[in-house]
Amino acid sequence: MIFTVLLTYIPKKMTPENRKIVHMDLDSFFVSVERLYDSKLNGKPILIGGSGDRGVVASCSYEARKFGVHSAMPMRTARQLCPEAMIIRGDFEKYSQKSHDVTEIIREDVPFFEKSSIDEFYIDYTGMDRFFGCFKMAKELRQRILEETGLPISLGLSENKTVSKVATGEAKPNNAKEIPFGFEKPFLAPLSVRKIPMIGEKTSHTLYNMGVRKVQTLQNMPSELLEATFGKNGRMIWEKANGIDRSLVTPYSEAKSISSENTFEQDTIDVKMLEANMIAMTEQLASKLRQKQQLTACVSVKIRYSDFDTHTIQQRVPYTSTDHTLITVVKGLFKKLYNRRMLIRLIGVRFSSLVHGNYQINLFEDSEEQIRLYQALDRLNIKYGDKTVCRAIGMQVGRRRFNPFNGVGI
Repeated sequence: MIFTVLLTYIPKKMTPENRKIVHMDLDSFFVSVERLYDSKLNGKPILIGGSGDRGVVASCSYEARKFGVHSAMPMRTARQLCPEAMIIRGDFEKYSQKSHDVTEIIREDVPFFEKSSIDEFYIDYTGMDRFFGCFKMAKELRQRILEETGLPISLGLSENKTVSKVATGEAKPNNAKEIPFGFEKPFLAPLSVRKIPMIGEKTSHTLYNMGVRKVQTLQNMPSELLEATFGKNGRMIWEKANGIDRSLVTPYSEAKSISSENTFEQDTIDVKMLEANMIAMTEQLASKLRQKQQLTACVSVKIRYSDFDTHTIQQRVPYTSTDHTLITVVKGLFKKLYNRRMLIRLIGVRFSSLVHGNYQINLFEDSEEQIRLYQALDRLNIKYGDKTVCRAIGMQVGRRRFNPFNGVGI
């Protein structure tokens, strides 16, 4: 009996449920990288993205944000709000390398981390308090990243991923913030509902119409009301507003490549049919990249002739996941590769040199209209299945199977 009573009075904050989750976010990452290469950009309003009026802002400096500019805004609007801003087209390969540098520093320093985007990381320090002090360790890691890469980075520490991410936002720029266990709700309460992850423009507009602008109002609402308004997402919104998030830190691993092959029942020399197959495979692989929020920098095409003689050709490309860009490359590689004019047994398409990022399509290359088109197509194909919407030439090809794999050539 005495043992049972003692357990009853152990403080909740000492129980195993008290996790220590760190969220780290590189501040204005693209802008910070550009400033490493050109110090004249320091302190000036910067817009990174497509330079034309139909382009989109991929990233902007804090100096530009003061004028109301934000990521994913049409470039023409950003230029109107901040006419003195300097516009830089951007170099995704350069940003990817810097992201890799930061990733390797974190990999050396922590036992368990998740890379959620090109500039964001989650670290699970649970259980480490008994040895060092999680906030102290996190701040030391942040300082090491700053000193070794020159890139400003902010962090938040709390019991879960949602609160830590919000805390990082409140710590910016280039700072750190800890939310002690049990203080999640008070910390979130005075903030705007837009601070809660997963509450975007449309959801916030609906909440505003309901008279909900602060997180505290969300906290006090019945979860059933939010579920009635937003469906299954309503419960998730209510939980996040109340500082509840049970999601785990997922160990970081990144696919090296993704591919698709088609072995024909009968060997063929029908070039139009071969082209239709490659276009269908390219469309579906590109869609898979966008679903995983990845970009490719290397495209390969494979041909196996009827005598089993196999040939592969590849080409480096600027990072992208757009169908129209990749299809052009694939068709060009096939024309270079197919020179024996004999029956073909198998064809394949492979995308490699993948990078992970929040940018589902190449914001440096594509117009606002193209971005919206791809987002709409992906939503339809995810909801109703592959090839629900695709190019007409791909309709003659049956549904393909994906064969994603790591680091193995086709």
